[in-house]
Amino acid sequence: MKTSLIGYPRIGAFRELKFAVEKYFAGALSEDGLYCAALELKASHWRFQNENGIDFIPSNDFSLYDNLLDTAVLLGAVPKRYRDLKLCALGEYFAMARGYQGENGDVKALAMKKWFNTNYHYIVPEIGDDTRISLIGTKPFDEFLQAKKLGITTKPVIIGPFTFLKLAGFTGEKTAEDFTRDFIRAYREILDKLGGLGASWVQLDEPSLVTDLSEKDVQLFTEIYSGILPEKGAVKVLLQTYFGDIRDCYREITAMDFDGIGLDFIEGAQTEGLIERCGFPENKTLFAGVINGKNIWRNNYANTVKLIEKLKTSCKNIVLGSSCSLLHVPYTLSGENKLTDEQKRCFAFAEEKIGEFEQLKKLLSDGAFLSGSEYRNNGKLFGQKRNIENKEVSYAVSSLSENDFIRLPDFTERKKIQKAILKLPLLPTTTIGSFPQTSDVKSNRHDYKNGKISFEEYVSFNKRKIAECIALQEKTGLDVLVHGEFERGDMVEYFGENLDGFLFTEKAWVQSYGTRCVKPPIIWGDVSRIKVITADYSVYAQSLTQKPVKGMLTGPVTILNWSFAREDIPLKDCAFQIALALRAEVLELESNGIKIIQIDEPALREKLPLRKSDWHGGYLDWVIPAFRLVHSGVKPETQIHTHMCYSEFSDIIKDIDNMDADVITFEASRSDLSIIGTLRDYNFKTTVGPGVYDIHSPRVPGVCEIKGVLLHILEKIPAEKLWVNPDCGLKTRGNEETIPSLENLVAAAKSIREELSI
Repeated sequence: MKTSLIGYPRIGAFRELKFAVEKYFAGALSEDGLYCAALELKASHWRFQNENGIDFIPSNDFSLYDNLLDTAVLLGAVPKRYRDLKLCALGEYFAMARGYQGENGDVKALAMKKWFNTNYHYIVPEIGDDTRISLIGTKPFDEFLQAKKLGITTKPVIIGPFTFLKLAGFTGEKTAEDFTRDFIRAYREILDKLGGLGASWVQLDEPSLVTDLSEKDVQLFTEIYSGILPEKGAVKVLLQTYFGDIRDCYREITAMDFDGIGLDFIEGAQTEGLIERCGFPENKTLFAGVINGKNIWRNNYANTVKLIEKLKTSCKNIVLGSSCSLLHVPYTLSGENKLTDEQKRCFAFAEEKIGEFEQLKKLLSDGAFLSGSEYRNNGKLFGQKRNIENKEVSYAVSSLSENDFIRLPDFTERKKIQKAILKLPLLPTTTIGSFPQTSDVKSNRHDYKNGKISFEEYVSFNKRKIAECIALQEKTGLDVLVHGEFERGDMVEYFGENLDGFLFTEKAWVQSYGTRCVKPPIIWGDVSRIKVITADYSVYAQSLTQKPVKGMLTGPVTILNWSFAREDIPLKDCAFQIALALRAEVLELESNGIKIIQIDEPALREKLPLRKSDWHGGYLDWVIPAFRLVHSGVKPETQIHTHMCYSEFSDIIKDIDNMDADVITFEASRSDLSIIGTLRDYNFKTTVGPGVYDIHSPRVPGVCEIKGVLLHILEKIPAEKLWVNPDCGLKTRGNEETIPSLENLVAAAKSIREELSI
């Protein structure tokens, strides 16, 4: 029984990649220095996997920013506006990822979206009518040779042509079908070259196969691979899928000339049934995704052994695999000194999952190990009950009634009341919440957590920063202010730290996009509110200004989705527990005079099933009520905002409207404002604030640029239903970018107000 990894975390156990790339951005590290740092990380990953018995070790799963962007560069899908900058190859690469503003020109970044049902963000390739797809890059070949130099033969990983075409944005009249021949030719060349270098297997990732597929989609996939596979030569091709099952195309795929097929047995609800009903070809190897690549709980060996033994009746050749890349879990438990031994026994990060592969390989290769201590201890882990129940919380959730999810009066009546009380101007301006997390802010938080300063000193510093932030916003001319969130390192971890039922790690970082990393908390038990969380700082900020200051909360669905969730209770129950805790905080803010409260839900869509046929009677039926439960108890005059970003929202726009918020801000700038047409067509009732500029880029948008964006929005959304704001929080930006950008935003809004009044 052999083992295979789809992919491995790349940021480094101590975020070495993040810091190296950021040094390069700051001019403190050369291009050669960055490549050397990257090579050290890659080499350490390959060696670790090799030393710990992984048979199919991936290469080219590493990236300086994003794998789909790497694939676009590999295939020459670089839009002309980036080529025209005349930058070096690395400069051009990062211009596509982050935008560019300098002596060579001024261009925005490519669009960024969520990678299927994860919190990882990918850069959307752009294909125009003039795009020439051909193999021009060398990255997969370079990495294969780098590993080979260490004595390790890897399995190169490439995002497949079908998924690339499904995720790419087409800017002209041509469609995916017009580029089929070019992709076939390029991927033939990739396989030929890798085979010539000594690769035995090449993994082509096709996660788009687990989404809704039309007959046209299946035809496109079949046409592409019918052109590629006959020319693959001696190299074996592994078709790797993940995040679900391939029910729409299982028969077609198993009939094709793939040497191996990777299937997900964790999220693939129908994967086992497909094999049982349809069989699996004897001449192919099943790469069985049985170790969860997205959650951190230990594998249940008894269940996995039982599954594999059952699969052996249908599959002659089986390789143990992960359900998806381990990119979505932290590196290792070895640096977690604050977790108890009892807690650690329940978890497996990337390194520990590799240990699970080794144990499962032994268990499945030699029955004697089934009576060994590792197997027995694993069984005890799943046989014992953790003492994590809070009976009051369980009772509160079970006692919820329909009225607990309904806010009165209705939206139209509330809008009139809020307009009279808040007296905001046309096109009110605001930000999403956070302000730059400068080095002094991070130091203050670090010093407090490490006992170097007292709580009073910590709070005093934060209040000084809040006062500066309020003064800055008033000077800038914003209409609705925020306190800046200087006390929050992370929008989910901060709330978890102030709720009962969570565990926290020290170094369990996970990449979200580029150099942005998050440290998801772990939901260990029943969740409840044990103290006031946000009101003190919000009330202080409001005392400094006559303008309204928003109270800022992270919503229940985002806290759930951006944590490592429990697997012993339904996600719905956990979401309602969190919602009840946040509801108490919302009412606390309201009772202290906060008139506008924002409940952020950027991860609302994240765990939505990838197939629309699986939507009904499931996820949306409890996430929307969970949000409504948080705010349904407030007074009519309290204005409820929410924020969403970097996901496809058009197909769930009705559900978003049913959240019954008063104002919703969307990320829109990086997706070319595509959502505003949907808002108009649906006759979206909620007041909206589509983001007018991209905060994930260091560019400073000019007044004319923002004004042009607003005028475009006003063609489809009435001015009385429109707010003006950036597309996300400002914590990752510096003051040198934030201040002029907000000044330009306010100036653009005021200019249009004047024009509208005339």
